[in-house]
Amino acid sequence: MANTSTRTLRLLSLLQARRYWPGPLLAERLGVSARTLRRDVDRLRELGYPVDANPGVDGGYALAPGAALPPLVVDDDEAMALAVAIQSHLATLADGDSGDAALRALTKIVQVLPRRLRARLDAVRSSTTPALWSTETVASVDHDVLTTLALGCRDSERVRFGYRAINGSRSSRQVEPLQLVALGRRWYLVAYDLDRRDWRTFRIDRIEGAEGAGTSFAPRTPPFEDVAAFVRGRVSGSASGGRHRVEVIVEASADTVSARFGRWAEVRASTPNRCTLVMETDSLDGPLFALGSIGAPFTVITPPELATMATDWSTRFAQAAASSH
Repeated sequence: MANTSTRTLRLLSLLQARRYWPGPLLAERLGVSARTLRRDVDRLRELGYPVDANPGVDGGYALAPGAALPPLVVDDDEAMALAVAIQSHLATLADGDSGDAALRALTKIVQVLPRRLRARLDAVRSSTTPALWSTETVASVDHDVLTTLALGCRDSERVRFGYRAINGSRSSRQVEPLQLVALGRRWYLVAYDLDRRDWRTFRIDRIEGAEGAGTSFAPRTPPFEDVAAFVRGRVSGSASGGRHRVEVIVEASADTVSARFGRWAEVRASTPNRCTLVMETDSLDGPLFALGSIGAPFTVITPPELATMATDWSTRFAQAAASSH
């Protein structure tokens, strides 16, 4: 039987993993008697964890909301997901935002990460270019694939993987990875394709079975200076159906708008307090949210769907404001 401290941490991890545990099942998972389980639950309560108990033969246990946030137990994948999410948040902070709370949280996580996970996190961080304007949810990607690609970028190691094209066709690729880029809702890999002898972008959610080839390479000099602009151009050029070209006149300085949208939009100054924003996107929610957060009037030139969405949002916001009085 595990010692008391180890068993208590195991109990906490199980209670956090699902909403409700029947008592007999929880005792079985821990390898203890019902009486020992009750003592362990009491020990958690003494440490500040609110645990609800339903008495009886068919009773069980569940973590309940408390007055304060107690320490959490997370596994390797959860710790990596938290750290990557916080890093992405810090990368998108506007000028003047300190991000102290996020930075403290990231420091606490990184401080206790095992060395193998810290190496993976460092690789993702050093090999990623964030989309500063994005407020959309990033499409789901395989963290093992993302880590393998990041390590390849960092260590200049060739990577093999299977790739599914937009038309559904599949192929095997061997590449020399350069950089990971988060654009809108998706992650992309910029790499030199050895079979096609050209620089390519790959949507990471379409990559399967990525693995290091065990072969290092001398970094190539790409024919572009801005890797993010390269991805944006390739995505725009291959876009179909649902992709939008956004053009908006904003009554604010070009510097203010550029700080919000970053490199993912072209911002042209008209006057010191007016500029034109041009960008490509596969969803209009993110650009509209970012435009609203600038706090300046704007006029939609194209697409008309963005103007319709802005009107709908303003109507709902006005109704919400009226109902609060």
